[in-house]
Amino acid sequence: MTKKIFLVFMLLLSVGHVFCQQAQAPQSCKVKGKLIDSVTNLPVDYATIVVLSAVNNSVAGGIITDDKGQFTVENLAPGEYNLKIEFIGYNPILKTGIILTDKKPVNNVGVIKLTGSSKFLKEVAVTGSRKFMENHLDKLVYNVEKDITSQGGQATDVLKKIPMVSVDIDGNIDLLGDSNVRVFINGKPSTMFDNNLAEALKAIPASQIKSIEVITSPGAQYDAQGTGGIINIILKDNKAKGMNGNCNVSGGSRYENGSANLHIKNGSLDVNASMGGNMQLATKTLTTYNRTADSASLAQDGYSSLQRNGYWGHTGFDWAITKNDNLDAGISYNNFGNTNDGVVNQQQITDYPAPVDTGTYRNSNNYFHCRGEDWNATYRRKFGREGQEFSLSCQGSTYASIVTYQQDQFYSLNNSEFTGAKGSNYINDNETYLTADYLRPFSKDVQLDVGIKGAFSAIRNNTDVYSLTLPGMTYISDPAQQDIFNFNRSIYAAYASFSCKLAKEYDVKLGVRDEYTTTFFPADTIATPAYNFITPSATIARKLANDQTIKVSYSRRIQRPGFGQYNPFVNAADPANLSTGNPALLPQKMHSLEFSYYKFTETGSSLLITLFYRYSGDDWQAYNTLYDSFKVGNSVYRNVQLNTTINAATEQMGGLNISGTWAATKKMEIRCNGSTFDKYIVSDLPGGAIINSFNYRINLNTTYKFTKDLTAEFYCGYNSARVEVQGRYPAFASYSFAVRQQLLKSKASLSFTTTDPFNKYTNQTTYISAENFSSVSQRRYPYQIFGLSFSYKFGKIEFKEKKPEQSDTDIPQQNNGEG
Repeated sequence: MTKKIFLVFMLLLSVGHVFCQQAQAPQSCKVKGKLIDSVTNLPVDYATIVVLSAVNNSVAGGIITDDKGQFTVENLAPGEYNLKIEFIGYNPILKTGIILTDKKPVNNVGVIKLTGSSKFLKEVAVTGSRKFMENHLDKLVYNVEKDITSQGGQATDVLKKIPMVSVDIDGNIDLLGDSNVRVFINGKPSTMFDNNLAEALKAIPASQIKSIEVITSPGAQYDAQGTGGIINIILKDNKAKGMNGNCNVSGGSRYENGSANLHIKNGSLDVNASMGGNMQLATKTLTTYNRTADSASLAQDGYSSLQRNGYWGHTGFDWAITKNDNLDAGISYNNFGNTNDGVVNQQQITDYPAPVDTGTYRNSNNYFHCRGEDWNATYRRKFGREGQEFSLSCQGSTYASIVTYQQDQFYSLNNSEFTGAKGSNYINDNETYLTADYLRPFSKDVQLDVGIKGAFSAIRNNTDVYSLTLPGMTYISDPAQQDIFNFNRSIYAAYASFSCKLAKEYDVKLGVRDEYTTTFFPADTIATPAYNFITPSATIARKLANDQTIKVSYSRRIQRPGFGQYNPFVNAADPANLSTGNPALLPQKMHSLEFSYYKFTETGSSLLITLFYRYSGDDWQAYNTLYDSFKVGNSVYRNVQLNTTINAATEQMGGLNISGTWAATKKMEIRCNGSTFDKYIVSDLPGGAIINSFNYRINLNTTYKFTKDLTAEFYCGYNSARVEVQGRYPAFASYSFAVRQQLLKSKASLSFTTTDPFNKYTNQTTYISAENFSSVSQRRYPYQIFGLSFSYKFGKIEFKEKKPEQSDTDIPQQNNGEG
């Protein structure tokens, strides 16, 4: 398979080279420059740039500035032009006498300073349209803030529509088929994602998300952690001057959400605050489970009722101390969790130690709760050269979580209680990050980034288990299962990243990162020696005519086990199916290679084609073992299945992803994403096995504007079943409808959404085939949702022109790297 993938890559590269040569028409002319605020010298993003013919004043081209205030208007013919610049709250600028010739096809107008309008705007509604998908050298940006069908839901409802991202029915995500994804909020990591990623994402209201950045091949400035890549969730903000904000409330058959944002900007100080909460009403899932083995069989049927809730708050500021010095800081609080109550009827037949036919009735309860704080502070110093910058940041994250279970079993015949247990696992997670970065441009096309980072984690864990004793029907502590499991990890990193242009046609970014890791456990667990991991990365992109780009990327990544994978706590909520961590788990290492083609048209349509190949060593796999008897402390479980994670295989994965946006008409836009990939797994399990698994995903999102204020949207998606070393996991399909009416001159909106309105339950069937048993489990999950959302934007925006500070330097570009 490796040879085949390699040959396909070489063929595509050859075709791309020929295509590049054929596409080389006479060189197009272009106008470029940068906009900054005349007072703060900060970049002005999303300003409108229009190029007008000096002969007849007709429009020859146009664009909006990026987040660094930069713009490049391409595909212009030789001639004389005028440049018209407009943005709400600033005085318009008309720059004349811009000459383009065959000998001088590029005219760089340099840095243009915009001055604030002297008018007082009491209430301003800023409207504009950005591309849904933006292609950058090292990432893809998806602007999802206007998504309708997700407004009353959670972050996972937005993520399932993002190209290359897949979300299953439980909220677990993967990126191009790899579930080891690093998730950031506004470019910063958080320990809340380490404790339970799916639950943490469900605590973020979809209405608060502005855009999502997908980084499938991260460069050296990013941590090497996360073989699947990085997903960065950008929350909504508003950089306009004055005071403004928004609030959103939604309710329905399953979710209740509420959130509010407030933003105040006055001169050099920018203050923001947000808060919100959400709740998932109790939903009942029907379950069946059948397991067969040589010496025993088990049949279960029952139901579980899940309820979830959470709330959060954030406040922060951005202070331009001087023209060249900036300080930003923030603090966040998160609190979320769930409760799951269940009832199970069980029939078990065992041959060990003697033939027994037992029928039981079990009540169970699982509880999860997490709360914590994140804080960060970053100082930036800008120097005389454009783009030269030093930054120093400190970040902390502290979270406390608890997982508990309780189960009581009764004989079916006489309802006499005969066994039971309850346990709790308390975790305190403290992480600190210290980062220093330095950006040094040598010219407008050559730049060097270097940095160092220290990441320090300290986790403290206490486990208490109680067993039900007869007679007396009391719970007594089991000292043999009580445990204190401490976990310390330190990562020391340094990186260098070099970017340049070659032959005016190629953008090149090369980098290397070195990370040294130390991990410490208590003396009675398996020792983990310190290790060094070097991760090179490379990206080469070529821009073609008519807004086309081809790109090749390589990166090496690592997935270190977290506390959840290490934790030896045995969850016995179901005494026939236990789960635990694995302190002996080794890091998973991966090589990634990608080839992509991107095309954008003036009508708003876009196309992205990505071919990818990944190779993983020490691959993680869920591993199930059946025991006739299994002792945990002083308790002995009979005919029990134990689930954990082990290094079970090497894995190769190659595939193709195609994403597109089609502006079918002025009123209709269609977005489609399709992905297919093949997994080739060589198992190290007893008996060995080679697994070939063909996977595919597809989703479609259609938006139609009936009027300027009335919009409807339809979404549907399907993920195929996946095959791993021990079984087949279920496929998943869903569809959604939504309609939104803008009110009060677009300051407010009312939305109705529904998901799977004609299906009360979604069936999920899992097949496990292990060395000494096989099983079939089915869940009937209530995925049907009806909801109503209302949002309101408010604010007064004031622009006052001030005399700029005296300085000989211009503001440089900011480093968006993680450090």
